[in-house]
Amino acid sequence: MSEWGIGKPVRRREDDRFIRGRGQYTDDINRPNQTHAVFVRSPHAHALIRSIDLEEANAAPGVVAVFTGKDVAEDGLAGLICGWTVHSKDGSEMKAGGHPILAAEKVRYVGDHVALVIAETKAQALAAADLVLVDYEPLPAVSLKNSTEPGSAQVHEEAPGNLCFEWELGDKTATEEAFSKAARTVSIDLANNRLVPNAMEPRAAIGDYDAGRDEYTLWTTSQNPHVARLVLSAFVGVAPEHKLRVIAPDVGGGFGSKIFIYPEETACAWASKKIGRPIKWTADRSEAFLADAHGRDHLSHAELALDEDGKFLGLKVKTKANLGAYLSTFSAAVPTYLYGTLLSGQYDIPAIYVEVDGVYTTTSPVDAYRGAGRPEATYIVERIVETAARENGFDPAEIRRMNFVKTFPHQTPVIMNYDIGDFEASLDKALEVADYAGFPDRKEEAAKRGKLRGIGFSTYIEACGIAPSAAVGSLGAGVGLWESAEVQVAPTGKIEVFTGSHSHGQGHETTFAQLVSERTGLPLEDIEIIHGDTGRVQFGMGTYGSRSGAVGMSAIFKAIDKVEAKARKIAAQLMEAAEDDVVLENGAFTVKGTDKSLSWPEVTLAAYTGHGFDTAEIEPGLKESAFYDPLNFTFPSGCHICEIEIDPETGVTEIVNFTAIDDFGTIINPMIVEGQVHGGLVQGIGQALYEHGIYDEESGQLMTGSFMDYCMPRADNFPGFKLGFTPTVCPSNPMGMKGCGEAGAIGSPPAVINAITDALGIKDIPMPATPARVWAAIQNSATPKAA
Repeated sequence: MSEWGIGKPVRRREDDRFIRGRGQYTDDINRPNQTHAVFVRSPHAHALIRSIDLEEANAAPGVVAVFTGKDVAEDGLAGLICGWTVHSKDGSEMKAGGHPILAAEKVRYVGDHVALVIAETKAQALAAADLVLVDYEPLPAVSLKNSTEPGSAQVHEEAPGNLCFEWELGDKTATEEAFSKAARTVSIDLANNRLVPNAMEPRAAIGDYDAGRDEYTLWTTSQNPHVARLVLSAFVGVAPEHKLRVIAPDVGGGFGSKIFIYPEETACAWASKKIGRPIKWTADRSEAFLADAHGRDHLSHAELALDEDGKFLGLKVKTKANLGAYLSTFSAAVPTYLYGTLLSGQYDIPAIYVEVDGVYTTTSPVDAYRGAGRPEATYIVERIVETAARENGFDPAEIRRMNFVKTFPHQTPVIMNYDIGDFEASLDKALEVADYAGFPDRKEEAAKRGKLRGIGFSTYIEACGIAPSAAVGSLGAGVGLWESAEVQVAPTGKIEVFTGSHSHGQGHETTFAQLVSERTGLPLEDIEIIHGDTGRVQFGMGTYGSRSGAVGMSAIFKAIDKVEAKARKIAAQLMEAAEDDVVLENGAFTVKGTDKSLSWPEVTLAAYTGHGFDTAEIEPGLKESAFYDPLNFTFPSGCHICEIEIDPETGVTEIVNFTAIDDFGTIINPMIVEGQVHGGLVQGIGQALYEHGIYDEESGQLMTGSFMDYCMPRADNFPGFKLGFTPTVCPSNPMGMKGCGEAGAIGSPPAVINAITDALGIKDIPMPATPARVWAAIQNSATPKAA
């Protein structure tokens, strides 16, 4: 076993360059003779474009060109696409309105792209953008609440009533029958608040056309550069795929917002040929608030049926999901197949029926944000389970235990087949670590200090890996969701791994190298991980949905299998031994039962010299590739317990104890996994207590367009989280991994809200539970303000 291998808390190799300022992000790259781009954006949420006057802008100092939607159309470019097709309950296909690169006839949200101004400097482009005169005819804004009301304005003519789809999943008849037999029922209405991703690095792009080779290169902040190339070539028509190279260098966070293909990078690539020069665009934070895809934004009604003893019989959910002004790349999948399929939670619920209406509004497009549908599902399930416990006098831990899935595999009523897990183990450990038995004493002590104390549970499950490809294809996915890897061994034994996964903060350069080290015995410095460049990596599906370990590393695992098998054949011939007697251990090939041994570099050098083995039987060289398509989704799960204290005089909520016990399967690097959990918890708690993207319903203006208005969580808002793991080994991939990147953001919001409602003795409080909302809830309830 390697000292750098699987299970070791190795410090992240990539951090050295990041903390020293030696990383290379898109904005760090500058091309010879480069120009700068600025987008003219709509100040209206909804308006017709009567005319665009470019005369003054074209005459402004330093301006190279100004383009509008008319220019895009004249070049024959298509609009952007949604890569996942959803069908309504009547069998009709979703109504996908056009998503133009530059709006030509109509704008549909504040920040919509109207014109592209290119100048010698960014300052000149900004000044010229102010001179683009657009004559708008304002139209009424459309909000989530009023989108489907009679008389509401139409966002897309193709979608009457602003309905993109009316989707359903589950057995309606069986669910209604379960409710008819129920001894108890509970219901709840919930809002899942809109979130702005706010990655540390704003989006950026550089388009560079090489006229000599008739080739485009696009540097961009992308979580999946190969998919970006595919969309831009095959669907938008920027360039043939073999003439377009997409490079995603160091990327400073994504959380889902950099999965998608946006108008900005599309326009920069296309326009670089028009002007014959490179074009660079970097968003400022205000643009990020306006034009990045947002997350969540659901309104839901849920009902749970129980028998006399508290066993769950059925669940009904009706959700209205905001899709924003346009269908983003994966937006149709998020409130449907990534949401409805997880509504069974960790529970054995015999009958489930969910309906989702996907609606257009005059807001920024809504797509995947950390967890993507799974947090929304968990919030529904864990809030209504908590409600059932309180309204019927059950202990919140024991009602969960009573209803847990206990045997595996388990087929849920909503597609998913859970392959393995031990939900009781996570609950038991969480109860112990959180000292649940001691909570009444702590609550009493807090009351003596005039504070309100509450405790809340969340037992979550998520589906990760987003595969197998045939399964997701049958559900409407436009691409396969396998992953690729190529392991290339140099004559000296050093290894380059080319992976289709992409790292934007997850530590792949360390964890992927740990796998290779485990298998070969090489030190990490002899292993290089290469990703994010379509010119070097054959193909890949990128990083999202906690898929990089379970899918991306499994492809590497398979490629190493092939490399090792070939190297063992060569070693066997070099040592004149039977192949089955040769083993690779601690960086050397040895013959079992003998003192014969060859080091890894000795064998790899021989592979390239071709000496000492039969090259007619074994080809020289040592490079192998693999594609890995999982057998099933993976199912990380866990139990989160949040304990809070509220100051009734101010409404301020303090998290005094947070316990997260998770089952991630095999863990490669526990230190990195703990960091991922910490980050997810902060984002989930941020949603529960602080963050909210708000649009004015009448004007459609974004009211939270800066950090002055949009509250982000800070380090001093949190205690030291208590973490623990209760792993069960996933049977659907060779490494037994499940995924960890989204779990914290999935499990924590309901735990926090359950704790607050417990402290206040109320049924619900909307997220974010700000001090103002908590204080108002105290005033409107019978909750005592002090001991």
